[in-house]
Amino acid sequence: MQPRSKIRVFIVDDSVVIRKILSDTLSADPSIEVVSSAQNGKLALAKIPQCEPDVVTLDVEMPVMNGIEALAEIRKAYPKLPVIMFSTLTEAGASATLDALALGASDYATKPSNTGSPEAAIEAIRCELIPKIKALCPFAPSRIPAPSVRVLPRPRIRPGRIEIVAIGTSTGGPNALAEVFPAIPKDFPIPIVTVQHMPPIFTRLLADRLASHSQIAVEEGYDGGNLVAGKAWIAPGNYHMTVKRSSLRPHIELNQDPHEHSCRPAVDVLFRSVAETYGPGALAVVMTGMGSDGVLGSQRIREAGGEVIIQDESSSIVWGMPGLTYAAGQADGVYPLSMIGAEITRRVLHSRASHAAPQQKTFLAPETNFR
Repeated sequence: MQPRSKIRVFIVDDSVVIRKILSDTLSADPSIEVVSSAQNGKLALAKIPQCEPDVVTLDVEMPVMNGIEALAEIRKAYPKLPVIMFSTLTEAGASATLDALALGASDYATKPSNTGSPEAAIEAIRCELIPKIKALCPFAPSRIPAPSVRVLPRPRIRPGRIEIVAIGTSTGGPNALAEVFPAIPKDFPIPIVTVQHMPPIFTRLLADRLASHSQIAVEEGYDGGNLVAGKAWIAPGNYHMTVKRSSLRPHIELNQDPHEHSCRPAVDVLFRSVAETYGPGALAVVMTGMGSDGVLGSQRIREAGGEVIIQDESSSIVWGMPGLTYAAGQADGVYPLSMIGAEITRRVLHSRASHAAPQQKTFLAPETNFR
C-alpha cells in the first residue's frame, strides 16, 4: 500500500451550511482531502468502510443518530480511528462533548459563534480544527518521533520539599486527568493547580466531573482563591491562572493577558508563576497535548530547582507538549498515564518526609583494618 500524501477527512454534520464551510476550508489546506460527508450518524457508519478516512469530524446534535450514539458504534468497529467532536459553545454542547471524550473521542472543536461573518468562521476552523486534525493523524509530518531513551536529565539545583503540583495538558487531557486525580489520596498534603486547554463552560463542567470521581476536592479556579492542601483547581476558560504569595498565604490570580501559544489559559503562564512563587518546592507534570505549551515553563521550574515529569508517548493521545518538553531536556522522568497519579504522590510524600527534620549525623568508628 502506497503511503498517503493527504489526510483523508470525513465530515458528519446535519447542517448543509456547516458541511459546506468545513469542506471548503479543510480542502483548501494542501495536506487535507475531504473524502465524504454525511448528515447523521447512521449514514456515517455506512459510509466509513467505503471512504476509509484517517480522521472523522462528528457533530454532537443530529437527527436519526446523534454524535454520541454514532461515536459509541464507531469505537466498537474502529477503536483507533481519530474522531473530533464538533460542538456548540453552550452548556449542553459542553456537557455532551465531555460525554463524548469519556466514550473515546480523540478531541473536540467548538463551532464558530454566530458572528455573521463567514470569514471569521473559516478563520476559526483554520486556527482550531485543522491543527487538531494534523496532530491526530498518524503520518502527519508534524508528529514528534519517539526518543530512543526515556530520560534526559541534566545538572541542576537539588529539589527541595515539594509544596505544590502544577499540571499542564491539552488534547486527551480530560480523560488523562480523570485517571490521575482519582489516584491522589484524600489527605494529599499540598495543593494542585491545573491548566487544561478548554473554553469557558467546559472547564467548569470538567472540574465538576473530576470532583465527582476523586477523593480530593476539585473546582474551577477563581481570583483570590486560597491554595490549600488536598484540593485541585482547574484554570477557567479564557483566563490565564497564576499563583501568588501575599502575607505568607498563597492564592490564585486570574488575568486576560494576551494568549500564549494561541491559548488562554496557557500552561507556560501558570508554570512561570509556580517557579517564581515556589522555587524548588514545585513539581510540574506535562501530559498529553498538541503544541509546545509548557516547555519554557518547565525550563523555568527546573532552573528554580523544581522537578518536571511527563507522560510517555504510548499513553498520550498526542505526544506534543510532553514530547517537546522531553526533547528540550526538561524531563526528570517519563511515565505511562497509569503511573502518573501514584508517581506524583510518591514524589510529594518522599520529598516531605526527607525534609521533615534536619538529618542527624552518623559517626562511624575509625577504620582499624590496615591490611
